[in-house]
Amino acid sequence: MNDFLAEWFVALQRLTPQHQLSRLVSKLAESTHPRTKNLLIRQFIKTYNVNMDEAAGSSDNDYASFNDFFTRSLKPQSRPIDNTPGSIVSPADGTISQLGAITQGRIFQAKGRHFSVDALLGEHSPRSERFLNGQFATIYLSPRDYHRVHMPISGSLEYCRYIPGKLFSVNTTTTRHIDGLFARNERLVSFFNTERGRCAIVMVGAMLVAGIETVWGNYPPGKLKTEQFSDSHVALKKGEEMGRFKFGSTVILLFEENSVTWGATCGPGNTIQMGKRMGQF
Repeated sequence: MNDFLAEWFVALQRLTPQHQLSRLVSKLAESTHPRTKNLLIRQFIKTYNVNMDEAAGSSDNDYASFNDFFTRSLKPQSRPIDNTPGSIVSPADGTISQLGAITQGRIFQAKGRHFSVDALLGEHSPRSERFLNGQFATIYLSPRDYHRVHMPISGSLEYCRYIPGKLFSVNTTTTRHIDGLFARNERLVSFFNTERGRCAIVMVGAMLVAGIETVWGNYPPGKLKTEQFSDSHVALKKGEEMGRFKFGSTVILLFEENSVTWGATCGPGNTIQMGKRMGQF
């Protein structure tokens, strides 16, 4: 997309009633009317060439609604987890948008564009300070991808926070043209204590995303700002599901300073599947 068209695309998003449109899509996506949901599912599979061979349910009749299909589970062993000691695995299927070092609290978004750790996490605190010179990875989930999010490393939930915001698209065009995109959109920030230090997992909402779910709570679009603290009763192993998107979006991982080395085959633009090794502690 050339710059002229890209600017119009971004301008249109600014004028669109993002939350109202997302709530409307949410109602349609939750419809259990057989003809409605089957039509949506079939058209989506055809449009995005979704691989149904690996899905636990192979027929549109196996799903109660479009959202049920969109957050579909996979057949056992479809995503083997790399259990190399100290390995970090991808939390989702998708494309690596960016990854690398966080420099003085600034995270690289696209050429000429950054956002701060504090802005992304919604706070300046001892928690956020742990990542000021750490490592990050941004993974974009396209519509055709598997949309459940899993743990990159075993850990126990320390704290999570839902932060309201915009619902801009998170595709490549918007990423290149909106400053601080991921720190402006709605997002769920979760901090985990691991045997290798702190890890933050940020699930970023986007245009038409009809909610973010986790294994410990549900966060519909437009939810008022809340803070949740949790003790170690939420403990998840590497590769276990921690949440899901009810439409495509982005996951950002943050790790502490001097804790992670990314794999040589993991770089911007590379596709990756959940469970594949991304790096090593």
